[in-house]
Amino acid sequence: MSILISILVSYLLGSIPFGYLIVTVTTGNDIRETGSGGTGATNVSRRAGKSAGILTLVLDALKGAFAILMAERLMLDVDHAAWWIGLAGVTAMIGHIFPCWLKFRGGKGVATGVGVFLMIAPYAILLSGLIFIIAVWTTRYVSLGSILAALSIPVIVLIWPERPLWSTFATALAGALLIIYAHRGNIGRLVSGTESKFR
Repeated sequence: MSILISILVSYLLGSIPFGYLIVTVTTGNDIRETGSGGTGATNVSRRAGKSAGILTLVLDALKGAFAILMAERLMLDVDHAAWWIGLAGVTAMIGHIFPCWLKFRGGKGVATGVGVFLMIAPYAILLSGLIFIIAVWTTRYVSLGSILAALSIPVIVLIWPERPLWSTFATALAGALLIIYAHRGNIGRLVSGTESKFR
């Protein structure tokens, strides 16, 4: 029962559409009708300003962190707890990308993933954050930085192991694949040269 509760609560946590709510309250507009249509920090910044974007980033990251903290509490006596805790983190990311409150149309899962991996692979998220900063600084493409950072996390976990290794690696790989899937439209625009740059 604790596993089921953990997965359900993680999804509901992840699906809280902070970006949508912030833009709606501050501008009266629907963030899904702007830019990429996503509810994440980058699109919020374009619509409601950088302060709103930063607030969205922080709140979305907290969703992922709280999902892990909650799962750790619930899984104290569960066999193979690390795997279930990792699944809770991935489920929070799924909730962010496919929120039930917004007809399963949300953000890209990056900030929520940051919160998840800060809890289970802090060294990997710090190094991937450096990759993100370098990529965005040199190209001005947030999407490219996000994709490269996401891909780097499972690689970093293997090179610089964090315990337990294989559950952490599986969570990182699943999270990276989710983020890449959520960025499929961005990947097409990057290839065609029509992706918007961050200013």
